[in-house]
Amino acid sequence: MNTESSQIGGIEVEIVRKAIKNLHIGCYPPEGRVRVAAPLGVSDDAIRIAVLTKMQWIKRKQSQFLRQERQTERRFVSGETHFLFGRSLRLDVQRWDKNIHRISPQGGDRLVMKVPNSSTAEQMQRRMDTWLKAKLRIYAAPRIIFWASRLERSPKKWGIRPMKTKWGSCNPDRGIVWLNAELAKKPERMIDYVVLHEMAHLVTPRHDRCFTDILDRELPRWREIRNELNTLPVPAWVR
Repeated sequence: MNTESSQIGGIEVEIVRKAIKNLHIGCYPPEGRVRVAAPLGVSDDAIRIAVLTKMQWIKRKQSQFLRQERQTERRFVSGETHFLFGRSLRLDVQRWDKNIHRISPQGGDRLVMKVPNSSTAEQMQRRMDTWLKAKLRIYAAPRIIFWASRLERSPKKWGIRPMKTKWGSCNPDRGIVWLNAELAKKPERMIDYVVLHEMAHLVTPRHDRCFTDILDRELPRWREIRNELNTLPVPAWVR
């Protein structure tokens, strides 16, 4: 598999050449990233013509993504709304003399964040990111095991990291699965869909009939869940 970038019609296009039969053009949230999966023998000119032919569709999809609601930038003050697994929680910042950060949901609708008196918003952001990442790992770990059993495929490694343009990724050759750290804020059904989606690529690297058959069999509502996930507000830092 060979990956390259090219400017076509004034937009950046990721081109992936691999052993497939048909050329596929995708436009993906949240930024409208354009990706072409092309058979190994297809020429640059053929790819360029294919992208230009679909340019009106690409521009329409990108416009939809740009209009997608953005979360307001978080300042880490009491009263802000933060999310954990799809639940909205009202932040309660409590400063104290201890050099310790503690974060805990309380009462079903409140998120208490105890921080040192000198803590800045940037420091609190880092602590919150670390806490959310840990929560996502706790939830995702048994789902990885569950889907590994169902698909009879297990990743050699999986992890969580910030990702601007994807909810997850999979490198089938190396057996590595990554989840977007932002998934900690999304409902569990959406996390489960992304885990299954990426692990299905351990069976087939392409979005082919085999791939959709797996998702149809294991999670019949996956298209509905995917569409719901892709219409939720994206982080303020995604432009």
